[in-house]
Amino acid sequence: MAVLQSIRNLFSPAESEDEMIVPAPRTGYHFKPLSIKDIDRLLRLNLRCFKQGENYTRHTFNYLLTQPQSLGFAAETPSGDMAGFVLLMNNPDGAAHITTVGVAPEHRRRGVARRLIGELEDVLRKKDVSTVVLEVRVSNTAAQDLYAHAGYSVVKRMVRYYHNGEDGFLMMKSLA
Repeated sequence: MAVLQSIRNLFSPAESEDEMIVPAPRTGYHFKPLSIKDIDRLLRLNLRCFKQGENYTRHTFNYLLTQPQSLGFAAETPSGDMAGFVLLMNNPDGAAHITTVGVAPEHRRRGVARRLIGELEDVLRKKDVSTVVLEVRVSNTAAQDLYAHAGYSVVKRMVRYYHNGEDGFLMMKSLA
């Protein structure tokens, strides 16, 4: 039975429990590249960030953390807690695709996601990447506002894009 559960865990997101969110004390954050060593912490935070959304599996994170065209950053507190993350795939055509951005509920509304995206964009400019794209749920107006303030524009509405049938917006930014 344990073997079967281990196999399921590779391909299915774990179930998350409801939690009471208490804002974290004000703190500074430092940003570091993500690696495969971060996978367990990343999985735990991903479940907390996307309770109603599309959670990535261990298999997906393993892929994103081990591919040479992938890039990711974590925001950490001085005590080493992961407060946020961002991952992307860099395409050979000079465009990059942000696949996921997540911030721990207790660290939201502090500029963590904005700074994570900025870290990525700085690296992408040095690699001569000209365009960044991402998808966002139509209902996620907070994320849309974040991306719009970071210079992203909606270029397309994708009907029933998400697993639950919700529409999504494709957003794009030129780094040139």
